[in-house]
Amino acid sequence: MHRNLPRQYYFIEKFNKKILENQSTETAIIYRNYSKNINKPEILKIREFCKKNKLKIFLSNNFKLALKLNLDGAYIPSFNNSFNHLSFNIKKNFIILGSAHSLKEIRMKELQKVDAIFLSSIFKKNKNYLGLFKFLNLKSLSTKDIIALGGISQNNKKKLNMINICGFAGISYFK
Repeated sequence: MHRNLPRQYYFIEKFNKKILENQSTETAIIYRNYSKNINKPEILKIREFCKKNKLKIFLSNNFKLALKLNLDGAYIPSFNNSFNHLSFNIKKNFIILGSAHSLKEIRMKELQKVDAIFLSSIFKKNKNYLGLFKFLNLKSLSTKDIIALGGISQNNKKKLNMINICGFAGISYFK
């Protein structure tokens, strides 16, 4: 169990100062952009903004760059099954997050030594839809901190308080 985990995670694809200024210090920013090449100057801009506003910043799917840029951590998506990150020297407070949609993926993230697992989709009815009961069943099969992901809104956020999770993540919730 990791003591310094944020309670809220906001996935972004680009820097938008107006939206980021409205985030509480409980919110961590995860920069993920799978559609184009990594924009290092943009990541540095986000990092400086986050440090100034006391927000944690994570980089998705590029562990080496997250370490190099001295970010707070890295996010390993469910499709990334690599163990390369285990060979790096990691600073003490560096947080490793991972996502999963099934028991097989949960076990993979445990082998990758993540600090917490994003489990999805709890509410959003997409191809990875779990629903509340399957979510709880999968959650009970891991000792890692679990973070809910998928379709979280102001209306269903209250349900999250009843299921004893570490936090939640989203995109539209934070806009």
